[in-house]
Amino acid sequence: MAISYRPLDLGELMTRVTLRDVAAQAEVSVRTVSNVVNDFPHVAPATRRRVQAAISELGYRPNIAARQLRQGQRLTISLVLPEIDSPYFAEIAAHFVRAAEQRDWTVHIEQTDGELARERAMLNGTHGPGADGIVFSPWSLAANEIQRGPSAPPVVMLGERPGTGLVDRVAVDSVAAARQATAHLLAGGRTRIAAIGLQPHLSNETGRLRTQGYREALAAAGLTPDPALEMPVERLHRPDGARAMRHLLDRGADIDGVFCFTDQLALGAMHTLAAAGRSVPDDVAVIGFDDIEAGRYSVPTLSTVAPDKPRLVELVLDCLADRLADHTLPARERCVPHRLEIRQSSHP
Repeated sequence: MAISYRPLDLGELMTRVTLRDVAAQAEVSVRTVSNVVNDFPHVAPATRRRVQAAISELGYRPNIAARQLRQGQRLTISLVLPEIDSPYFAEIAAHFVRAAEQRDWTVHIEQTDGELARERAMLNGTHGPGADGIVFSPWSLAANEIQRGPSAPPVVMLGERPGTGLVDRVAVDSVAAARQATAHLLAGGRTRIAAIGLQPHLSNETGRLRTQGYREALAAAGLTPDPALEMPVERLHRPDGARAMRHLLDRGADIDGVFCFTDQLALGAMHTLAAAGRSVPDDVAVIGFDDIEAGRYSVPTLSTVAPDKPRLVELVLDCLADRLADHTLPARERCVPHRLEIRQSSHP
């Protein structure tokens, strides 16, 4: 059963009327209030009227999703992604559908294309049917717009996205992962390492954090990061990686390694290198991020940072289940394990 909610009133961020508040107002037990809310018959009429008056006066609203969880009813969650045709997000969506089915939950998948208006509409419940909970991966919303209070359907943020209020976040440690990927190239003797994937035009943190890890690895090796080797991109697809590598080569950049912020960027960069007669990994070592299936079958096979995607999905759904049961939980951040998958594109 999908539940419709009104848009969030930010004044409710830190206040929520509970069963205990209603019980104190009506001078009855919490159990009695629960019996009235759930329409159990064995409540004296006078007591029921007193509790109902307290509910009306205080503006108490039952947590319907929590009740559904307790009663084993099927919940509906919205998985809101910027791109469904992205291999990474497609794999994540498949994991979500399978994991949610194990919990007897229904998943609605929505695409925003990273557009600000669509992200706002999805977050505020003004687009399409309501949902009991939302898993959200925005690109354009600023932190001060991602606010939740206990009266709104709960949200769990997917990835390095800022949020305020009662919002959980589950992400890979992008700084550590980028630092390890760059250190791997350095360990192979590469000293002129480019970075492809900066996105200064977006509000999300992914590009900034992966740039930070890349720079930290260079600094730890005694190298000064060269801004000319840090390539911004509009999107994170293969054509963007191909264009960024073409710009580097056209400028005569002396590179022997490249860290790409996604596998799609890396596959595009390798295409340009091959067209230019540059051997991978002999001339330029390449490593990506995401461990998408295409990278395992490219020529050469692609080295990558591999997040634990099934674990990521389980952590997100655990957070959502906790928050459905208790909307007032403090915000939490969960870190997803990752590993380096070293393949032919960067093998020494």
